[in-house]
Amino acid sequence: MGKPVLRVDARGKVTGELKYLSDLSFPDMLWGRVLRAAYPHALIKRIDTSKAKALPGVACVLTHKDVHGLNRFGIAVPDMPVLCEDKVRYLGDAVALVAAETKEVAARALEQIEVDYEPLPVVDDPEKAFEPDAPKVHEKGNVLWENTLGKGDVKVGFAESDFIVEQKFSTQMFEHAFLETEGGVAKYDADTGIVHIWVGSQYAYRDQLQIARATGWDRDKIHVVGSPVGGAFGGKDEITIQIYLALLTYATRRPVKMVLNRTESIISGTKRHPMKMDFKVGCKKDGTLQAVETNIFSDTGAYASLGGPVLNLALEGASGPYFVPHAHLVGHAMYTNNGFSGAFRGFGTTQSCVGIEICLDMLAEKIGLDPIDFRLKNAIHRGQQTAIDNKLFTSCGMEETLQIAKQSDLWKQREARKAAHTGPVKYGVGVASEIQALGLGIGIPDYAHTRVELTEEGKYIVRQGSIEIGQGNLTAFAQMAAEILGCPIEHVTITHGDTDDAADSGTSTASRTIYAVGNSISRASKNLVKAMEIFAGEQFPGEWRFERGALVSGPERLEPADLARKAATLGRKIEAEGFFKHIEAEKEYTDGLPHCLYAFCTQVASVKVDTETGIIRVEEILTIPDCGRAINPQGIEGQAEGGAAQGMSYVLFEEVKLHQGRFLNPRFATYILPTTMDMPRVNTRIVESWEDTHEFGAKGIAETVMVPVAPAIVNAIYHATGVRFFELPITPEKMLRAWREKHNAE
Repeated sequence: MGKPVLRVDARGKVTGELKYLSDLSFPDMLWGRVLRAAYPHALIKRIDTSKAKALPGVACVLTHKDVHGLNRFGIAVPDMPVLCEDKVRYLGDAVALVAAETKEVAARALEQIEVDYEPLPVVDDPEKAFEPDAPKVHEKGNVLWENTLGKGDVKVGFAESDFIVEQKFSTQMFEHAFLETEGGVAKYDADTGIVHIWVGSQYAYRDQLQIARATGWDRDKIHVVGSPVGGAFGGKDEITIQIYLALLTYATRRPVKMVLNRTESIISGTKRHPMKMDFKVGCKKDGTLQAVETNIFSDTGAYASLGGPVLNLALEGASGPYFVPHAHLVGHAMYTNNGFSGAFRGFGTTQSCVGIEICLDMLAEKIGLDPIDFRLKNAIHRGQQTAIDNKLFTSCGMEETLQIAKQSDLWKQREARKAAHTGPVKYGVGVASEIQALGLGIGIPDYAHTRVELTEEGKYIVRQGSIEIGQGNLTAFAQMAAEILGCPIEHVTITHGDTDDAADSGTSTASRTIYAVGNSISRASKNLVKAMEIFAGEQFPGEWRFERGALVSGPERLEPADLARKAATLGRKIEAEGFFKHIEAEKEYTDGLPHCLYAFCTQVASVKVDTETGIIRVEEILTIPDCGRAINPQGIEGQAEGGAAQGMSYVLFEEVKLHQGRFLNPRFATYILPTTMDMPRVNTRIVESWEDTHEFGAKGIAETVMVPVAPAIVNAIYHATGVRFFELPITPEKMLRAWREKHNAE
């Protein structure tokens, strides 16, 4: 425990031996395709599939008439049609399904489906969607969710402030860009009546529930395998193609495979919410924060998905990891025809962190305080109330992350290095911090269930359902079990993501698995130790106790394999289970709010800006996460490096561009991603604050190591050039234009 450990899935991934679910094939397999909407907003007047059905090689064509359940899905609000009946609301909407002998025939069949549309006005801006006379995306209107949080009285807070900054911010739509697009295979078993589905997912048990609800089938007749997954970041938390595969294999009684191409994935898949944010922040002359006020418009797109919870977390994190006596935080999640947005690493905090952290730098400059000293003065501590009036009673290493940042060479040498760059290439260093809520929050069931079994070889199988989506949780799970069971990590096998073979441990999201699932694994492992002691006492003379991986009684020693073999002769198994329910806040505001467990992180970034070309290069990122206790430090470093890449890409490279609901860059040739050549040096300094409510003191850090990267880079650009940006991404064109405008004005 606490040592660098080789990932349990590393060899298969590196060698290519591991088969992802989109790699699977079966004999007599058909290929599935989806007919997507022709308009971002339109009424459906007629659907004619006769020509497609008559095409040789077509096995079936399905429309909404073939879906006999709810014909809807959605994690929080089931408002997204499986197959649209009377209206389409974005270009990714599914209108019909095809299964054919080959991919080519399936593509031709889509062309033969005739759909008559009546185009409707497009709603393409969340603020315009809020206007009373805006066209309605849904019959009930365009407001998905609104919320107001805070404490104190901001009028008093701003009256007591000596310095105030007010600023508007805009963040863009952002694609998950996982390597494996949505893909998988389904197979109907005629003997059992069970539909088996293999598809990349983040929660197989919830997929099973959503498939059953949408189709009207018995849940016990649906088997979902959701792993291994070729990347997700939240983009496979919602239903993608699971229901389509189920419908096609059931209709044809043959295996069906479906793998989206990149363009279809970008058009139809969920995104990071674009947000427009107004921030107002005030402080005293000595730098003490007094008030934060914000108004956020979040573009959830055509359907709800997790738009409400994402907005909630954006508001919860809008005041950052600081103690603020007065806060008024308002948000609106709006329906538009701009694709649809949902879960994405950071889950709303990514956007609001940009606003608060840039405002803090602006205030620090007004006061004349070092930006880190300003943050240190206001850093929240355990026992204080957050800006939404929620007591922080769990571990908090926020101040220590800032102290490490302040003492780093990167920070201490920033002015000297800046002064050394006298030519057109400017150098700067910026800092940003964040607070990341962990778990699903109060009012939302957040539990984990694990079963642990002793095998006849004296090894252990840990059956838990949370899926590995790249974050390394399987390795940490094996470490925790091995620590309690006193065995090498190689003696622990973790099953995951299979509704027939693993306990329901909850979703792989919200940075929850190390904490919640880890606790259930620890409890199950301890219960197995007790079960081994009891069984040994029943079958062998002596007082047996478990020590260092074996049962001992005086000089006598029994290996776990001895117990398992003895149990097998009796027709028994030695196994145990463990349950854990996530801790909750002391009071409830609304579904998921507030949280009570948080991770903290400070990041320092250095940049070089070429003022002749506008090219911005990130040179180095120092990541300082508070993880509770590090289960696998190497895993944390990997997360920090991946978070640095994704955060850097958010601020400098990526943007899904739309015009009137139509995607302008739905392929990687035009959707710009960084490469290894763009990666900065990433250094990680781990802060261990020990979380009392976890068996090993751990907290999740998967999201927090990505969130502050963007504002840290924005602040570094300002330090280098004197140009401050409030809209993402910052492309070379924007940088060059802003630099020239600044110097022309001077």
